[in-house]
Amino acid sequence: MIDLGDTPYARIKALMDRLRKDCPWDSQQSFETIAPYTIEESYEVMDAVERRDMDDLKNELGDLLFQVLFHSKMADEIDAFNFDDVCDGLVEKMISRHPHVFEGAEQPDWDAIKAAERKTAGRKRTLDGVAKSLPALMRAEKLQKRAAKRGFDWPDTIGPVEKLREEIEEVSEAVQSGSQTDIETEIGDLLFSVVNLARKLKVEPEQALRGANAKFTRRFIHVEENADPDLDSLSLDEMEVLWQAAKEKGL
Repeated sequence: MIDLGDTPYARIKALMDRLRKDCPWDSQQSFETIAPYTIEESYEVMDAVERRDMDDLKNELGDLLFQVLFHSKMADEIDAFNFDDVCDGLVEKMISRHPHVFEGAEQPDWDAIKAAERKTAGRKRTLDGVAKSLPALMRAEKLQKRAAKRGFDWPDTIGPVEKLREEIEEVSEAVQSGSQTDIETEIGDLLFSVVNLARKLKVEPEQALRGANAKFTRRFIHVEENADPDLDSLSLDEMEVLWQAAKEKGL
């Protein structure tokens, strides 16, 4: 192994410095070009967790840490902040959010603490700080939760269910109109309403959809593997029979 330092902390910082200086690809990257990789690595961490693959999780956490180092190094190059600043800021924020641990206080009001942090950061409006780059389902849920904390919410699930029915009807009307713009708009409203109902039922929509994706994958694989002689030769009704068989098997 190339000697970069005596401790893991020293090695990862020296590694990033060396790559940024001498690697033709790494040296040309920017915040904008690296950001998509940061998102990708976050999802790969989630995938390893769901598979409970600890070896893979260790590797993916390393990849995610590399993304933090990369952004920190680029920020250091323009005298904005460095990796030590990131670590110090994290420690300070976690201490302020856990006064019951570090100051002997009572269990804190998390919402009040976060609201104070947003105000300090100059984010005065309720929805400020909900990242636009979040996956759409996740961002919809966060927007709704923020609004709900200000009282903009139905008291139960009756309202969201009725709203969902209303949006389905509006999708149907948009389809009949033939306007692709209207169809896209109404589909968006429908999805937003589904997220709202999920939130009221305490269901994490992103996780629920991931589960549905996994279920669809298992069942479709069953259909494909049991098609005789192959999938292309089957009618939709024949595929449906295999699909129902997959459901009966608990796939």
